[in-house]
Amino acid sequence: MSIAVAIDGPVGAGKSSIAKECAKRLGFIYVDTGAMYRCIGLFCDRNGVDMDDPVRVSAALSHISLDVKIKDGTQHIYLNGYDVSDEIRLPEISMAASKVSAIPAVRAFLLQLQRDMAESRDVIMDGRDIGTVVLPNATVKIYLTADAEVRAKRRYDELIAKGTAVSYESVLMDLKQRDHNDMTREIAPLKQADDAVLADTTELDFEGSCDLLVRIIKEKAEIR
Repeated sequence: MSIAVAIDGPVGAGKSSIAKECAKRLGFIYVDTGAMYRCIGLFCDRNGVDMDDPVRVSAALSHISLDVKIKDGTQHIYLNGYDVSDEIRLPEISMAASKVSAIPAVRAFLLQLQRDMAESRDVIMDGRDIGTVVLPNATVKIYLTADAEVRAKRRYDELIAKGTAVSYESVLMDLKQRDHNDMTREIAPLKQADDAVLADTTELDFEGSCDLLVRIIKEKAEIR
């Protein structure tokens, strides 16, 4: 029987990087669902689709083809045949992803794809509503978070390392706006599942955060 690990939490909590490392340590497949929403946002942004208009975004879905391939345990995502794994990480696409993810048609479009991935393999899947909506029967559920200022500093350092010119203040403001958007949207708002383990990494570095999550997963999934 396969093991499904659902990791939810706010932007900048380190879900993707930590989940990716935990999957590598445990021999699981890592599935970044946020990348899928970013692809929808990227398509709309690049094609002039008004993301404040659910009807237009819904209509755009028929022109979108997504494919996920695992290379060396890492997810690469393809939008209409092109690997956009790096492009979807641009700051403007983060806000685009937040907007389109609030649209019911977009969530329905991606839901089955995400569930299919967890059916036959041991996976770690991260996002905003994995434990509450996508995989409500996940073997292990974790709500990963940290203080907003710490999350903003981590995201700022990450962007600077990639050569993106941003200010810490703008990253913090964007992060707080996305927190508000994600937690107050009508469809599948970000929240901790009742049976999820809270993992606060405010005082932990990357290595310590990974150690904490691997420990939680092994304990909950009874992995020796």
